[in-house]
Amino acid sequence: MNDTLPVDKWRAVAAATGPADRASAEEGVRLAYRLAGLPEPQEIRWADSPREAVELVKELTDQGRSVRDEVRTRPWADERRRVHDELGPGGWTAHWSATGAMLWDTTRALADRIRDGVTDGPEPDRARLVLLDAVLGQHDAAWLAAFDGRGDRLAGLAAVAEHAGWWWPYERVAVVCERPVELHRDEAGRLDRGDGPALAFADGFALYAWRGMPVPSDFPDELAALTPERIRAERNAELRRVMLEFYGYERYLAESNAQPVHRDETGVLWRIALADDEDVAMVEVVNSTPEPDGTYRTYWLRVPPETRTARQGVAWTFGLQPEEYRPLVET
Repeated sequence: MNDTLPVDKWRAVAAATGPADRASAEEGVRLAYRLAGLPEPQEIRWADSPREAVELVKELTDQGRSVRDEVRTRPWADERRRVHDELGPGGWTAHWSATGAMLWDTTRALADRIRDGVTDGPEPDRARLVLLDAVLGQHDAAWLAAFDGRGDRLAGLAAVAEHAGWWWPYERVAVVCERPVELHRDEAGRLDRGDGPALAFADGFALYAWRGMPVPSDFPDELAALTPERIRAERNAELRRVMLEFYGYERYLAESNAQPVHRDETGVLWRIALADDEDVAMVEVVNSTPEPDGTYRTYWLRVPPETRTARQGVAWTFGLQPEEYRPLVET
C-alpha cells in the first residue's frame, strides 16, 4: 500500500529529472484525448526540452488546431467546480491550502523561468504564441495534487505529468518534452547553483540562477575568481548583491580594509557603500558563550542600511527598538 500523501507525491513529480517513461507518457496523452471526447493523435513526437519543442511546433505544417482547451482547460475547470461545490467555499479553501497551495509558488516560478528562457532567443513573439498551447506536464503538479484521487477526468493529464515534461496537444499531432536532466534549488525552492546550470535539459537548454535570481551562463565561472575590486566594478546592482553573498560579507570587509562606523557594548557596525545601490550594513557580534576550545565565535548580522548604531542593528534583529533591547549580563 502506498501511504505517500498527494502533496508529497506531486512535489516529487515536479522535481523529477532524468529520462521520461515515453511509453507511459504516450498512453497518458492518448487517454487525455479520449477523456476529452477527441480522436487520439495520429502521431506523438518528442523533444529534449521546451525550447526544442517550440521550434518543432513552429515547423509543423499538418498538426491541425490546438486542442488544449478540450484536453486541459475545460476538464480542469469542470473538476474544480465539482470539487468546490462538493466541499463548499470553506472546505475548498482548506483543501487547496493543504494540497496545491503548498506547491503553487515554486512550480509557477519554475514554469515562468522556463518560459522566459524559451523566449530569450530568435522570434520571441512567435515563441510566446506557441507557449500558449503548452500543457505544463510535471509543472502542473500543484493543480494535480489538489485533484488527486477525486475523479478520473484528469487521469490522462496526471499520467503525462508523472512520466514526462511539458507537452503540446494538437488535432493530429502531440509534441511531448523530456524532463530536465538537472535541477538544483535552495531551501526555499528557488533555482540556485554556483557552479553550473540550475536547470538543464539534454539538448543544452539551461537556466542559470543564484538564490532564484537569473544570472548569465558564465557567472558561475566568474564567482570562483571574485575579488573586492570586481564586486565594486559590477554595474548591475542585483548581480553585485549575488557576488557579495557568494564572496561573504566578512571576507569582503576584511579584504576591502573597511572601517567600522560605530562601536558599543553590543557589537560593531560596519557599512559597505555600493555605487547605484543601497549600503550594506552589518553588525559584528561576539557570542558571550565560549566554544569548547575556549574561543569566542563571531557572528555577522545583516541589518537595514539606515542603521546608525550597533545597538540599533542588534535590537532590530529581535524586533525591538534600541531603548527596548536589554542584553543579559552574564556573571
